[in-house]
Order: sequence, then C-alpha cells, then structure tokens
Amino acid sequence: MLWVIIALLPATFFGIYNFRDTHAWLLVIVTTAAAVLTEYIYEKLMHKKITIKDFSAAVTGLLLALNLPPTAPIWMGIIGSVFAILVVKQLFGGLGQNFMNPALGARCFLLISFTGRMTSFVYDGVSGATPLATIRANIEAGNAALDGVNSMDMLIGNIAGTIGETSVIAIVIGAIILILKGIIDLRIPGTYIVTFALFIGIFGGFVDGIGFFNVQYMTAELCGGGLMLGAWFMATDYVTSPITKKGQIVYGILLGCLTGLFRLFGGSAEGVSYAIIFSNLLVPLIERVTLPKPFGKGGEK
Repeated sequence: MLWVIIALLPATFFGIYNFRDTHAWLLVIVTTAAAVLTEYIYEKLMHKKITIKDFSAAVTGLLLALNLPPTAPIWMGIIGSVFAILVVKQLFGGLGQNFMNPALGARCFLLISFTGRMTSFVYDGVSGATPLATIRANIEAGNAALDGVNSMDMLIGNIAGTIGETSVIAIVIGAIILILKGIIDLRIPGTYIVTFALFIGIFGGFVDGIGFFNVQYMTAELCGGGLMLGAWFMATDYVTSPITKKGQIVYGILLGCLTGLFRLFGGSAEGVSYAIIFSNLLVPLIERVTLPKPFGKGGEK
C-alpha cells in the first residue's frame, strides 16, 4: 500500500500546485490523518489488531482527499474519512471484507449529503464549471459541445475539478509506477478506458452537437473528470475487483459502458464513482461466472 501512496503523490502535488491554495494541502493532510486515526481508534476500542501500518487507511484517506473540491471544508474531509473507514470498511469486517471502495463510498455519501459544496469548483481564484459540466451545458443549450473547452488544458491539468483528477499526465506517471512495481496490470484500467472510448465514440453520434467518433470530444471525455484517477487507482482495488483474468476483462467492460451511459444519458456530467460502486456490487456475480470449474466436477451423474 505504501507504493500506492507514492504513486498518488504526482497527482497530489500537482493538484496542490494547480489550485495554489494552502487549504487544499491542509485538506489532504487532515483527511488522510482522519482516516488513519479513525481506523486506530475503532480497532483499539474493539480490541482488534492495529492495522494502520499496512497503509490501507492512509490510501483511503488520500484517495478521498483527491476526490474532493479544493475548497471543501476541512470538516467535510473528516466526516468523509470517518464514513469511509468506519461504515464502509470496518463495520463490514475490515480490509478484505468491504464490498465497495471506501473512498468512493464516502465520496458518494458526501455528494448526496452536501451536493452544493461537492459540486462547487474554483480555478485560478474564479468559480466555474468543470470541462465536463461545460460540455453538458453546451449540449443542453444547443451549442457546439466543445465551446469553451481546451483539450490541452485538460491533458495538462489547467482546469477546475477535484484536487487529484485534473492532470492526466500526473495520474499516468503514478499509474506507470504501479505497473512497474507489479501492483496493477492493464486488464482492468485498459479495458475500462478502451470500452469507454468506444462507447462514447459510437453513442455520442446519437447526441446533437457531437457526432460519431468525434476525436476532440472523445479526448475531452477521456481527460475530464475522474475517469483516469478512477480507472488506475480505484477500479483496480484488490478487495473490490474480480480476481480472475476473465472477470477483470468483464469488469472493465462493465465499467466503461456504465461510465459512458451515465455521462451521455444520465443526469450528471461525471459518473465514474457511480459506475465503479455499481460494478463493485456485481463483482461476486462476475467471479461466480468466470471462475474456472475444477476438472472432473459438475458433470452429469
């Protein structure tokens, strides 16, 4: 888990630099510390083995912080960390027993509970919409989908968004670290990203102002929102993703289709968090279908 934290540092440091705000740095530190402290206190009170040295709680807290707007109040990060560790993780038995990614579970909880604060973004001192929200607004207004959207800014990260999702380059650097260390492979994130690209390339043609396989639109969708952070760092969570190779491919395809469905036809411009959580719930079914049957078993008698 320590290497996951190291791999998240490029996105973390870029996010703090990008928003040029000491509040973002404080939010990251406090949210991460709150997750670790919550796990320690719970395990101490329940007389369980203290597991904070495995860094899983720190990873959860850091991922949650990277999924928060840079202007989110400190207390919101604390509430989210407590929910992630206590409700999503520990009450279901601790590491290895949780049925969904704790950081994403907490993000969705905060989004439902504090919608206004979770969808308020500031970049360069000015409040404004994220690129995906701009695209959605353009489509609904009947304008060209990419009006006011710069794909290069999205690639570099000079855009509004959550602390850790803005720079594709920083996220990919972290992903390369995980791949080189053998912590993740390309099955889930690769299948997820390719499926999503194909989905929006095809079905984007049915949306006014986009067209089939609009390269600029596809690039904006791939670089925007939490897709890259989710694909490389949250969809690949060992606990909540399939263990079989076939299952991982099916899981990636499901993620790509759901994210595309939510973004193109849903009520939100994002959709990654909901796609991953929904897919987490289907992992037992995916594994049941894709687990190889033992030789000589299951035949007719």
